[in-house]
Amino acid sequence: MEEKYKTLEIVEKTPKSSSSSGVLYLNLNRPAQRNALTYDFFCEFPKALYALDNNPNVKVIVLSGAGSHFCSGIDLSLLKSTVGDSNSVSGESLRRQIMAMQDSVTALERCRKPVIASIHGGCIGGGIDIITACDIRVCTEEAFFSVKEVDLALAADLGTLQRLPGIVGYGNAMELALTARRFSGLEAKELGLVSRVFHSKHDLDEGVRDLAQGCGGIGEGSVVAFTAFLFVHMA
Repeated sequence: MEEKYKTLEIVEKTPKSSSSSGVLYLNLNRPAQRNALTYDFFCEFPKALYALDNNPNVKVIVLSGAGSHFCSGIDLSLLKSTVGDSNSVSGESLRRQIMAMQDSVTALERCRKPVIASIHGGCIGGGIDIITACDIRVCTEEAFFSVKEVDLALAADLGTLQRLPGIVGYGNAMELALTARRFSGLEAKELGLVSRVFHSKHDLDEGVRDLAQGCGGIGEGSVVAFTAFLFVHMA
């Protein structure tokens, strides 16, 4: 818990009536860059999740973004270094880089603690890769989403194309992926991408706090068994 991260921040927001809520907030913490995902992020993210997952005092993890947006996707500098120069990057090296980034996002599915994605502002490209691996997703009305892989001419993504059909249905996933169009928080609710939509960021924060405390009130063994059962049967 004491480790410092370049791209992340771990915060516990303890209610006045409780000495410890067991709810930890894992914040994407590059607000000036709209929380764009860098090489450092993909290295730090699984480490932070592993630390939280193995902390007996942590019951629920809330994943959110610092600043005005949840996540603007993969940082363009990382994208260029990964796929920009085909002459300098061999096919095997590129495959390994993409697999490492995919594994970083998949760390969310390996986590035994419930992970709630709290989404406001933009959730673009790699941001959708991340939230589709979370257990629960909620957002504000003003949140907006876009699957950007096709728009950026990427043949391989970090999990959206595998997970999204199981969440919103094959036809909806294909349409969102092939058009890369922007859609709202309210449409995300209609599609089933999120389970609840809140009017404002303040309402989102309050609602997520109540939701997380509700999840944290269930016995840890039951939560682990239940989430593992659902994951196996939805895979």
